[in-house]
Amino acid sequence: MNQIIKFILTALIVMFLGWFLSGIYVDDIFTAISVALVLAVLNILVKPILTILTFPITIVTFGLFLLVVNGMIILLASYLIGGFHVNSIWSGMLFSILLTILQSIIYGIVGEDKK
Repeated sequence: MNQIIKFILTALIVMFLGWFLSGIYVDDIFTAISVALVLAVLNILVKPILTILTFPITIVTFGLFLLVVNGMIILLASYLIGGFHVNSIWSGMLFSILLTILQSIIYGIVGEDKK
């Protein structure tokens, strides 16, 4: 149940960032839900491959190139989803950074299930 709440909160954060950032456009809440779902799938399937392929440059840049990888994942999501538009990789990187920060804050407030 907690995962569903986190998924919905992620969609709301995507909607907020689409409203807040000038380079990101999200049409409606259903698009934001689609973005949250596609980002989850891309982070599971594509991000590890990109991370392995870019490992040497990631080492040279002390891990900062992972911001570019995250921006590429956001751009890929914008190509896959019709109502979600990202103007540039810079907008995608900023979106990724803010999404991660806001998710950390919100997930910290929601908390984890203690079993």
